[in-house]
Amino acid sequence: MEKKELFIREVRPGIFLMDEAHEATGYLVVGEDRACVIDTMNGYNDLYRAVREITDKPLTVVNTHGHPDHIFGNMYFEEAYLHPADRELARTFAEDPGFLKILRDKNRTFPPFRDILPGDVIGLGGRTLEVFALPGHTAGGILLLLREDRILFTGDSVNHHLWMQLDGCLPMEAFVKQLDRVMFLEERADIILHGHAQDADDISLLRCLRDGAQEICDGKTEQDQPYQWFGGTDLQHPFRCDPDRHYGQQENHVICYCADNVFCR
Repeated sequence: MEKKELFIREVRPGIFLMDEAHEATGYLVVGEDRACVIDTMNGYNDLYRAVREITDKPLTVVNTHGHPDHIFGNMYFEEAYLHPADRELARTFAEDPGFLKILRDKNRTFPPFRDILPGDVIGLGGRTLEVFALPGHTAGGILLLLREDRILFTGDSVNHHLWMQLDGCLPMEAFVKQLDRVMFLEERADIILHGHAQDADDISLLRCLRDGAQEICDGKTEQDQPYQWFGGTDLQHPFRCDPDRHYGQQENHVICYCADNVFCR
């Protein structure tokens, strides 16, 4: 596996955005007693070493979901937390022959997962991360609310280019219901930091995404265009963001979806 550039910057005191080659983003949150790594990205770089250049405090590693660009960097740590609904998904990637070869070449092993569940709280000392479930992009997607700083870490569950066309994604109607269940977080957070961000987004991204998903359910898809990706061709639905709010990405807000996976069966 080729090493690629890792960009790290402090977005708030003690909160670091880790951008790996503009392909995936993880975060480091440092409290008074402990620190938490949120998503470990593709594993191009020794993330443990990079984190240790910032803090020597005990570490907790949390994966927001089981896709490879969020878990492969776990190889540099002793364990990581993942929602149990994504265990099997993560296992399929971790046992892929290509990734097993990378582990051998790097003389690494993939560490075990420990369960993390909605309602769990990670105390870091002066900072608290609270876990909320948001299935949709994957069955075990989670959000992490940093209470004191009013920051919501969303992985891929809420972002500007949401993939809902994958096997295992919830039907769109079911996803809207899950979004409605967590909309109260609008009142508890001011910004979103997601799994492919290079800057913070206003919390209104949560509602903008929800409204875009509802448009798909309502059949307001006349302007939707084909979306080509490595799995084939599906559709992409543009959604609007509030022009008066700050977003890290200012254009191309889309939900990618499969036409036959809109309504619950």
